[in-house]
Amino acid sequence: MSVKVAVIYYSATGNVHELAQAVAEGAEKSGAEVRLRRVPELAPDAAIDANPAWRAHVDATGDIEIAALTDLEWADAYALGSPTRFGNVAAQLKQFIDTTGGLWQRGVMADKPATAFTSAHNVHGGNESTLLALYNSFHHWGSVIVSPGFTDPAVYAAGGNPYGTAHPGANGAPEENVLQAARYQGERLTKIAKRLKGLAVD
Repeated sequence: MSVKVAVIYYSATGNVHELAQAVAEGAEKSGAEVRLRRVPELAPDAAIDANPAWRAHVDATGDIEIAALTDLEWADAYALGSPTRFGNVAAQLKQFIDTTGGLWQRGVMADKPATAFTSAHNVHGGNESTLLALYNSFHHWGSVIVSPGFTDPAVYAAGGNPYGTAHPGANGAPEENVLQAARYQGERLTKIAKRLKGLAVD
């Protein structure tokens, strides 16, 4: 018997997408059944076309399924990812979160473990505040927040963010140390989900 993990994210130019894939890999490695889902793009084509990297990423990830509320109902645990926008959650992911009122009223997300990951242009460009903003939603959902803390060397190797994996986009695509921290975060989320479901863990 396994746990089910929904990795739901928004990515403009691809950094958060790579983190999401790594979180999903870590969860799968730990025995979870995973759904990797992206939220819809809300920006107009004119804005996307003005940034070649943004257009390239939109075109390259069109085959990834769009997140639905049924994914939240299906899952035993959640990992949400967003680039930082002025220290806050990107509108695309926030719009999806804002549609969860009916599920919240029914307690669908209550008592389920949840974690978050992000990317800002700079190391101090709002990464931690974006993660905390996502955790605010988890508090309202009644979820059990599973931050990585300083519980594994991979966290230190990726810059030492105890709130969640965060990548400074100015450095280019996430390097292996950051992806390994994201994989560890997926593993940790799965481990806690198994414990909460009464399944044996290491």
